[in-house]
Amino acid sequence: MPNPTPGDVHVNRPLTNVSIAFIQQAENFIASRVFPNVTVSKQSDLYFKYDQEDFWRSEMERRAPGAETAGSGHRLQTDSYRCDVYALHRDIDDQIRANVDDPLNLDRDATIWLSQQALLHKESTWVTAFFNVSIWGTDKAGVAAAPTGTQFLQWNDANSTPIEDIRAQIVAVAEQTGRRPNKMTIGPNVWAALSDHPDVLDRIKYTERGVVTMDLIASLVGLDEIMVGWASRNTNPEGQTGAYSFYWGKHALLTYAPATASLMEPSAGYTFSWNGLLGSGAMGGRIRQFRLERNQSDRTEIEMAFDLKVVSTALGVFFQNAVA
Repeated sequence: MPNPTPGDVHVNRPLTNVSIAFIQQAENFIASRVFPNVTVSKQSDLYFKYDQEDFWRSEMERRAPGAETAGSGHRLQTDSYRCDVYALHRDIDDQIRANVDDPLNLDRDATIWLSQQALLHKESTWVTAFFNVSIWGTDKAGVAAAPTGTQFLQWNDANSTPIEDIRAQIVAVAEQTGRRPNKMTIGPNVWAALSDHPDVLDRIKYTERGVVTMDLIASLVGLDEIMVGWASRNTNPEGQTGAYSFYWGKHALLTYAPATASLMEPSAGYTFSWNGLLGSGAMGGRIRQFRLERNQSDRTEIEMAFDLKVVSTALGVFFQNAVA
């Protein structure tokens, strides 16, 4: 055996310019984009709601000479929000810090990991609050064959009519609310079915590039935007082989929401974010790092304070099992 051996002259150590981390891209997460964010200075409070029936009922009457005008008015109600605080921390022990190798940066890694945890939690909370049956004014159920009543043929079927299905609900909501739904939120499986649907492909074949995009499908059905939630999660606990699935499943949600929250403007939902905690931003989140001398460690901590509220059920249509 030649001397010196490779092991004598080189000891394996981590490369300083290469590392592997499965960090999901921020654009995969769409929970903060669907509905307007309302930044609030108090953790809980009230907001006003006007009665649609009163605003839409025509009550004007002809006035005779010298007679009083007809009188009427509208009702005013209140609803409430409460921004619960969600938090998580990661500690870095002094002994671990003293023994760390390049290219590891423990503080950076802790910040990135905690930020990812916050995104995962908010996406999960949003899906639970908004993306299911019995939440919105209209539920439509996708079936594999022979749809009846409130059912529709699933959009992965070449004989289905997704464009007509979506347009019909846009018209129905507009008739009942005066607001045309302008957004649709879908999962990747629904996006794959829509982008390959023969009806969609036929309608875009003479466009400039003939390439299916979210903007192109949105324009076909009359929406401002289609958002695809690409965020995925591991549903198994630590120590078990990961079980991964998309948060958004195989469903679709059609809603109306203004670009920003404002007075006298309806929306299907709002996100209330509490910025009252010291250092919190407009989305109600903050990251802190502080010393824990009793534990001989440094703690990095993330907090988020928000409430997800359905404001008007009439402004949403849920397509359950839009694809098989």
